[in-house]
Amino acid sequence: MKRILVPTDFSEHAEHALKVAAIIAKKNNCEIFLLHLLELPNQMNDAVTGGSSIPEVMLFIKKANETLQKIKEQPYLNGISVNASVQFERAFSGILSFNKKNEIDLIIMGSHGTSGIEEVLIGSNTEKVVRLSEIPVLVIKKNIRDFKFNNFVFASDFSKETKKPFKKMIEFAKIFNANLYLVMICTPNSFKTTKMSEEIMKKFIDSFEVENYSTHIYNDVNIENGIINFTNSIDADLIGLCTHGRTGFAHFFNGSISEDLVNHTVKPVITFKI
Repeated sequence: MKRILVPTDFSEHAEHALKVAAIIAKKNNCEIFLLHLLELPNQMNDAVTGGSSIPEVMLFIKKANETLQKIKEQPYLNGISVNASVQFERAFSGILSFNKKNEIDLIIMGSHGTSGIEEVLIGSNTEKVVRLSEIPVLVIKKNIRDFKFNNFVFASDFSKETKKPFKKMIEFAKIFNANLYLVMICTPNSFKTTKMSEEIMKKFIDSFEVENYSTHIYNDVNIENGIINFTNSIDADLIGLCTHGRTGFAHFFNGSISEDLVNHTVKPVITFKI
């Protein structure tokens, strides 16, 4: 992992994400890409694509670049290579297209973590990026002065399709030498006996070379509550999940678990695409 993208709307939540990116970048010698997206009215878009220099557009660009320059000068970014750019595009589509052009390895985004409406970017762009991104997305909910990954929860059903993202999760955990807590959540709607759950997890983990891990089975009324309650019970630093990219946010879990957790837990959440 060498390239980290941090989209910013210049809010405090975007700054929280950038501070975490700085910590990760210093530990892993990464380059940070800071991206501000301008979504202009149609007539201004026409002017931009037509090559015109109307005063309103030039003012937006000038102010955005000035703010980005001030951000780059923050002390917590000292010693880190930071590339800043302004792009005219819708937030979530602009983030995804930027990834492909610049071979980004990780996206770090800020979020209020309270509801789908109160997002760091307009509308539900954080959830859209989580759903559609081909690369891992780390969502930060609050200011974390000393970000660490001592205890990393990975919640899964440990099916075959989660093996590929699980490899990415292992690589990420190794950066911080984290203790991995692999947990299967059992609910009334997805009940498995303890013996069955243990067998599934053992068969899954035996195909990987993993250190510093433990397996757990946790019962709760639903999967989202189970993940949050288990995470809090061990005072974990981070929650890891797998996601599908299908329309409607279909997951190997029932419902929209990753999206719900992005909104409802104060813990950082990292998602890995299946």
